[in-house]
Amino acid sequence: MRAVEPLTAAELGRVRALATSSLCDADKTFLLPDPAIRAMVPDVRMAGPAVTVVAPDDHLPVLLAAGEAPPGSVLVVTTLRGARAVAGELVAAEAKRRGLAGVVIDGYCRDVAGLRRLGLPVYARGSTPASGSARDPRGVDEGPVALGGVPVRPGDVVLGDDDGLAVATPDQLRAALAGAEEVERAEAAVLAGMGEGRSLADHTTIVEHRAARAAGRDSSLAFTV
Repeated sequence: MRAVEPLTAAELGRVRALATSSLCDADKTFLLPDPAIRAMVPDVRMAGPAVTVVAPDDHLPVLLAAGEAPPGSVLVVTTLRGARAVAGELVAAEAKRRGLAGVVIDGYCRDVAGLRRLGLPVYARGSTPASGSARDPRGVDEGPVALGGVPVRPGDVVLGDDDGLAVATPDQLRAALAGAEEVERAEAAVLAGMGEGRSLADHTTIVEHRAARAAGRDSSLAFTV
C-alpha cells in the first residue's frame, strides 16, 4: 500500500484559508461527524492532521496528549460516551503553547469562558463543570477512533469552523483545493454583483437548471461569473 503523503505547509496554508463549506462543495465525499459536536470558540478556523486520544471520563490521557502531539496537529478525543469534561482551559493553554491546531472532543469540555479567551479552536458536544478522573495513564493513541459516528485515523485531516467539522485524507484535500478556491472566487463575485443591485439569479444558471429538472433532464446548478 502506498504511504499517504501528509500535506505540505503550503498546502495546509491553502486549506486553512478556505471555509469548510467550500471544501465540502468541492468534494462531497468528505466525512461529516455528528453536527452536535460544535465549536466552543467562535470565529476560528482549524485544519490539521489528527492525533487520536481515548479518554473515557478521564482527562489524564488528554493532558498527556497535549504535551505529546506534534505542533500543527488536532487532538481528536473520544470519550466512549462519557458524561464528564475531559478538557478545559489548562489543556487548551498547553495545546496552544505547543502550537497545536485545535482540540475536538466527542464528549464534553469545561472552562468555556477561558477557552474563548485563549482562542484555540475547541469542539465538543457541550460543556459541564464536572471533570472526569485523572487515572488513565495512556496518552496519544496509535489507532483510529470514532468521532461523531465517523472513523478518524491518525494523519487524516480534521477541518473545522463555525459551520462544523469535516474529515478528509491528505489526497482528498489536494484534489479538492483548486475547486474550493474557485467556489470562493465565484461566491465573492456573486456577492459583489448583488451589492451592485444584480439578483442572485443573474449570477447563476437557476432558470435553465429549474427548467431542465422540471423536464426530467439531468442538470447541475452553476455560477455564471
